[in-house]
Amino acid sequence: MGNFLAGKVVAVTGAGRGIGRAVALACAAEGARVVVNDYGVSIEGGEPASEIAESVVKEIEAAGGEAVAVADDISTMEGGQRIVDVALAEYGRIDGVVCVAGILRERMLFNMSEQEWDPVVATHLKGTFTVFRAASAVMRKQGTGTLIGFTSGNHQGSVAQANYSAAKGGIISLVRSAALGLHKYGVTANAVAPVARTRMSANVPMELKEIGEPEDVAALVVYLLSERARAEKITGQVYTIAGPKIAVWAQPRELRAGYADGAWTPERIADFLPGTVGTDPMPMLAQLEAMAEAAAAKARPNQ
Repeated sequence: MGNFLAGKVVAVTGAGRGIGRAVALACAAEGARVVVNDYGVSIEGGEPASEIAESVVKEIEAAGGEAVAVADDISTMEGGQRIVDVALAEYGRIDGVVCVAGILRERMLFNMSEQEWDPVVATHLKGTFTVFRAASAVMRKQGTGTLIGFTSGNHQGSVAQANYSAAKGGIISLVRSAALGLHKYGVTANAVAPVARTRMSANVPMELKEIGEPEDVAALVVYLLSERARAEKITGQVYTIAGPKIAVWAQPRELRAGYADGAWTPERIADFLPGTVGTDPMPMLAQLEAMAEAAAAKARPNQ
């Protein structure tokens, strides 16, 4: 047992499998008492099973740690609140929340139904909000705490996961809003965009050159939850971890601007915008072109 998180209470959603489980185990191994949340559904959103969260609690206890299971649905306000309520009832405080829970329902945008859109956005984006909402109210009074959301490189866009991509982009904006709104209360907020071998990554239609294990991601999360990260005033950041690589994403900013002398008209914009303001090329479009070329050559593209 380590002591990187000694004395802290951390709640982890989606902690029954994959990255969430690795995060819960790592937090416990570094001295945290852990609230293990998992609704127990498949990545496609099947029927829940509470035994999954309980099994991780047993692993933590067997290793000498402390944990409690919560199987509530974090896409509801009641579910998000219950995670925090259990932490307070069992351990008297909440120092960190890590929102990993997510599901996938892939479909091209022009074929996507409301039933395929709503649950994905509800689990990823609203599920992060409900936990952040409940935890931040307590952390504000404590004068300390850390919120961690899980996003994805797919926040840049996705061919067949517009629901997932939109939710992951929303999580980044939610994290940045939390960082701004809670800074004066001593609460930090960051996002992690992992690339690791999990049930979800198994569906990626290309071979990833940079990919790691859930334990790599867990190490980064433990650091972001720690006093070491708080001392460095790390907040409002998005980090990718992919095996040996850690990267930080740029903050949104205007790339290039131009000004008109007088009122804009469509014709003036047509003459002005392409040459003066221009565009910012989409890396994902270049990847799509590479994939198309590889498919034509009956090869599997690398990334």
